[in-house]
Amino acid sequence: MRDIYLDYNASTPVAPEVAAIMRRALETGHGNPSSSHWAGVSARQMVENARTQVADLLGCAPQEIVFTSGGSEANNHALKGVFFASGKEQPHFVASSAEHPAIVAPLRFLERLGARVTWLAVDGTGLIDPDDLRRTMTADTVLVTIMHANNETGTIQPIGACAAIAREHGVPFHTDAAQSVGKIPTRVDDLGVDLLTMAGHKFHAPKGVGALFIRDGLRLEPFIHGAGHESGRRAGTESAMLTAALGVAASLAADLEPIEQVEALRDRFWAKLKDAFGDSVVLNGHPQRRLPNTLNVAFVGRVGAEILAAMPEVAASTGSACHSGRVELSPVLEAMAVTPQVGMGAIRFSLGRTTTADEIDHVVTRLRRVLS
Repeated sequence: MRDIYLDYNASTPVAPEVAAIMRRALETGHGNPSSSHWAGVSARQMVENARTQVADLLGCAPQEIVFTSGGSEANNHALKGVFFASGKEQPHFVASSAEHPAIVAPLRFLERLGARVTWLAVDGTGLIDPDDLRRTMTADTVLVTIMHANNETGTIQPIGACAAIAREHGVPFHTDAAQSVGKIPTRVDDLGVDLLTMAGHKFHAPKGVGALFIRDGLRLEPFIHGAGHESGRRAGTESAMLTAALGVAASLAADLEPIEQVEALRDRFWAKLKDAFGDSVVLNGHPQRRLPNTLNVAFVGRVGAEILAAMPEVAASTGSACHSGRVELSPVLEAMAVTPQVGMGAIRFSLGRTTTADEIDHVVTRLRRVLS
């Protein structure tokens, strides 16, 4: 059986154009970008060209981009940077209850240092209510962080409305856009955000590189202290190879036209599943407000991990884990109040720009056999 990859929300293959710039950087970008000689200047040009490419994707100024080791570092930088720069004894943060662990874990850590965190509830589709956010704002609120699109269900949050509420209170707004870059528009002024996280391996760059948008005028404590790299905001010698890769991937991600075909395949996939399994398969997440590539479904009364184990040629993710006969739902599905009977059968299929209709048909056929 041929291998079929439907786990693009977990990680994406490196695009050929990205691999090409990486090879070039390995051959010519060996200098230290901070050095003033010819080798350093060449490496610096690669880094700054990539900074411009990322800025063009987000619609911001190049100096507002800080390169990081990935999405987790960017999230940690945003949260801890605001905390330590706030000067408050008990700074207040607001987040959704369906955030990625790269947001939840840093906030739990900051709670141990005195921070207070309000977790906004989500409804059965994974959406928050902006009015709930408005009611949580206090004089001690230092940051609102709400992910742009959920990594499991694809549900897209009302970021514009939420960012406007934060702005009314003079509070900066951060969004984890790791899942949305390259799938839906992510221009920072349209979203109204002050901080935005992106992770390269989610849009065809390699693992180990990402970026944090920091709006001019917003002061954050550096996440990594040392020399004055990244305009003093993130110590560590920049990698010409990784930043150049991120830049090319950002240029490719700016073209959203191929995503229309991905969305059509996603909808075809869902229609075939409903035709094959009827009411025994249900959708997790918002039926309209979700990423065009993401299909999180639950096979009622079945166990998602067992289904995937029975078709090892298909790479996808489950929304539950089995331990000694007991099923544990993901925190996201729990926050959505998905019942164990439904949630234990959750599988996330996430399509990419190279997914084909033939692959979708093959997976449906395999599911018919496994679940018959």
